Amino acid sequence: MALADEILRQVQDAVDEPRLLATATQLVGTPSPTRSAGEVADCLAELLQSDGFSVERPQAGWPESPAVVGRFETGRPGRTLQFNGHLDTVHLPFVAPRVEQGVMYGSGISDMKGGIAAAVEAMRVLRDTGLLTAGGVMLTAHDLHEVPWGDGTQVNALIAEGYVGDGVLLPEYHCHNVPVVGRGQAMFQVRVSREGEPVHEVLGGIEQPSVIGAGARLLERFAEIDEELKARTHPLAGRESLFVGQVHSGEIFNQSPVLLTIEGTRRWLPGTGIASVQEQFETVLATVAGETGTSIEADFRISRDAYEIDQEHALFRSFQAAVGGVGGEELPVGAKPFVDDGNAFVALAGVPAITHGPRALGAHTVNEECPVAELVRVAAVYALTAVAFCDDAAG
Repeated sequence: MALADEILRQVQDAVDEPRLLATATQLVGTPSPTRSAGEVADCLAELLQSDGFSVERPQAGWPESPAVVGRFETGRPGRTLQFNGHLDTVHLPFVAPRVEQGVMYGSGISDMKGGIAAAVEAMRVLRDTGLLTAGGVMLTAHDLHEVPWGDGTQVNALIAEGYVGDGVLLPEYHCHNVPVVGRGQAMFQVRVSREGEPVHEVLGGIEQPSVIGAGARLLERFAEIDEELKARTHPLAGRESLFVGQVHSGEIFNQSPVLLTIEGTRRWLPGTGIASVQEQFETVLATVAGETGTSIEADFRISRDAYEIDQEHALFRSFQAAVGGVGGEELPVGAKPFVDDGNAFVALAGVPAITHGPRALGAHTVNEECPVAELVRVAAVYALTAVAFCDDAAG
């Protein structure tokens, strides 16, 4: 699939950089820590309405910050391309937006208000040029993305309520490949405990069930499982894993503690079921608890399931045509190292989703930055993908 040179020229000429920056400035300039994105959602809704797009505000299970759904439709049969993004940011000190020497700074510019602003600009380009001849575009934006404050349930509710296109683009800060596969992820916190109070080792502590000993057995078993998981690999996504990042227990060297915590992640590949992952984990906990006389409980929190998309799908081909038209060459296929809402669209809705956004830096820090040229590029790529994808006749 290739896009005509004239279409490429019209779209790139139609991207209005000052207008795009004004949108990004408004979004970044409105603080929106996770669970408190209502004000910026209102701001986005007003922007879309002022541009003449139809807007809905479904609560999607979170009335504190109703989601935003904006549409641009041709009224003619065709596919719907969805742009999806989260409006919430991690809980760090707010940094106001500014532009210096072609780079925009501020809270959320990288993750992911800059990408959302580019998606809005893509909708304007499609409206202004008249190049979208069939189908339509739907923009969805929501809260509750960033962990540990959010849990992804608002976008899950949007999917369950039918706010799903025929394909989805997500403007997260991933742009070096086309991520056609991604691992699933669960985060866990294990709590190993015993009855009673902390006690000096020579005053009976040594006779108590050892939460540290039980924790050591768990860590040993986790390491064995991780070694076994090395055999489960994907040529692009790598291997499955069970990773431990934190272990905490005790207050002083000669006291028998009553609690030990272990925190980490479990990642799996397409083809491995969530139920089997969770069952294996719970079996290990129950076995070690029985062997050590301790109580072992866990919060095993599924972030997103694994996914893989078909490289023959029209979304993949349309996106590559757009990227190649703007940048001169298509992107290599690869894996997405993190989990995002794209996993949910594939797993829950059964539609392909591609994560592609600006080449931005500093996500989850107070030093977020994004080249203005990258915002302009993403706006053009998104608009061109829609032109290629939404017409059913394109195949």
